[in-house]
Amino acid sequence: MKIRRKTLLNILLIGFVLSFFVTPLGNYSKVWLMQLFAFAPNPIEERERERIPSYDWRLKDANWEFFNFREARGQVALINLWASWRLPCLPELRGIQSLYEDYGDRVRFYIITDEEREPVEAFMQEHGFTFPVTYRVVGDPAPVDLSDPPRSYLIDKKGFIVAAEEGISDWDSARVRELLDQLLQQPYP
Repeated sequence: MKIRRKTLLNILLIGFVLSFFVTPLGNYSKVWLMQLFAFAPNPIEERERERIPSYDWRLKDANWEFFNFREARGQVALINLWASWRLPCLPELRGIQSLYEDYGDRVRFYIITDEEREPVEAFMQEHGFTFPVTYRVVGDPAPVDLSDPPRSYLIDKKGFIVAAEEGISDWDSARVRELLDQLLQQPYP
């Protein structure tokens, strides 16, 4: 029995497509494709920016100690809601890690999850993330919408939301870095 070339190519194509669903190759490929097609967030026009309603927001740090978002008043802050089980969060967090390495001493990073500590710590270690993890206190009011991760906000020193993105974004881009440099240079009254 001789298999025609077209039949063989069809079998290989079906096998390749199935590998995306049943092998680890699929997850790596999906993450790579998401990272490839993620775009930098667009800044909100200055006249359309809204101020966050309050800095009074209770959170937990990596040691499970309570602190308040008020510490970010007068500073540039990046808020990112993520979940270890949401595949689009991984490529976005890779970009945030790179941004944190360059801006961590000048920008407040609130990389927020509502998961338990153990799976978060394992996820952080597995992927080599060093940015500070913040835990959301479920049920407490937040100054921004935290539904459906990934979701991110860039807030200026005066409390205005400069960029808001739902879904995956490329936070490690020249556009974001330029925007951060501009925001860091602005005076705080």
